[in-house]
Amino acid sequence: MIIMGIDPGLTSTGYGVIEKRGTRLRALGFGAVTTSSRDDLSARLEEIYRRVKELITEYRPDLVVVEELFFNTNARSAMVVGEARGGIILAAAHCGVPVEEYTPLQVKQALVGQGRADKRQVEYMVRALLGLEEGVGSSHASDALALAICHAHREKLERRLGGRSPSRREERRGEG
Repeated sequence: MIIMGIDPGLTSTGYGVIEKRGTRLRALGFGAVTTSSRDDLSARLEEIYRRVKELITEYRPDLVVVEELFFNTNARSAMVVGEARGGIILAAAHCGVPVEEYTPLQVKQALVGQGRADKRQVEYMVRALLGLEEGVGSSHASDALALAICHAHREKLERRLGGRSPSRREERRGEG
């Protein structure tokens, strides 16, 4: 199974593609789609859509995993990221690839074991789980790989549970 994780952002949209064979995970590619703040919003969103569509065509994933929008204090920032997410989800739909979403908390719990992990801890686990000698180079690409790994682990968990998804309570307690 090939899983593409995407960490949406207007300036930098991270992507990471992994292959899952049995219990083994292997990185196929990762990086970032960047846009210039000098360009208008519509041009930037078109660039994200176009590049993500090209990446989907290149890697042919079975599934795209996108970070679920996390809203904290900056409403404008959240809205712009939401617009980028829309372009990403549309690109996947146009390519006929299903989309799954995970929150940052779910990703951190799946990789590090606790939801308050920092970016360094997440990147360390991404490198360890994928056997990468070098750093990923971008926190956005690292987060995208983490999203893909999160889904790979969740799929394994669902198989162990006989096809049912763990409940929210089981996820919080680390059961299932």
